[in-house]
Amino acid sequence: MVKLARGSLSIPFQSDGRPVFVNELSIQELARYCLDGHAPAMVELVRRYQGQVFGLCYRMLGQREDAEDVTQETFVRVLRSLHSWDSERDFEPWLLAIAGNRCRTALSRRAKRPAMHALVDQLPDDTHQWQAAQTLSEEVHLALGHLRNEHRQAFLMFHEHQLSYAEIAEAMDCPVGTIRTWIHRARRELIQELRSRGVVQESRNAVRRV
Repeated sequence: MVKLARGSLSIPFQSDGRPVFVNELSIQELARYCLDGHAPAMVELVRRYQGQVFGLCYRMLGQREDAEDVTQETFVRVLRSLHSWDSERDFEPWLLAIAGNRCRTALSRRAKRPAMHALVDQLPDDTHQWQAAQTLSEEVHLALGHLRNEHRQAFLMFHEHQLSYAEIAEAMDCPVGTIRTWIHRARRELIQELRSRGVVQESRNAVRRV
């Protein structure tokens, strides 16, 4: 395991004397500059990965405001924990595992609050909110809220972020067989939920191909 350490880093230069901009750095180089307190590198790390992190958080939490808050929490945790990242391994699974953990913490906090955020899920099927959910994307988003937290995280990391079973297993600290089971169950439960909502046959087939 190779972990990055803080050190005195200078701005690198190319062979022609031009400075290397942070958006040209590898993730390993970028992480080293972040550890050294280089503010532009920190901004670049967030810029480079914020879309993926926010996407996972929004899918898991179902609320834009909560997703924005947890995305910010995730990057604060990431910047504080960069020294523990094994730079010989891919960065994205490690990052998304932190995001997923922060989401599960947020969901636990939400469960202890009055269920204001769950209002949409409690509305009857004939309300305007349900009538507006016409696209498959909207239907899947709503159905995801009914999955167990760990099943939802594994499903999203596999289908939306294209991580392998092994990468997800390492990130979530679970056996590969467990991850396979979670993803299979998540897919099956999503289809069942979509059936219960009357999603058309073509949409159900599309979910099977996801």
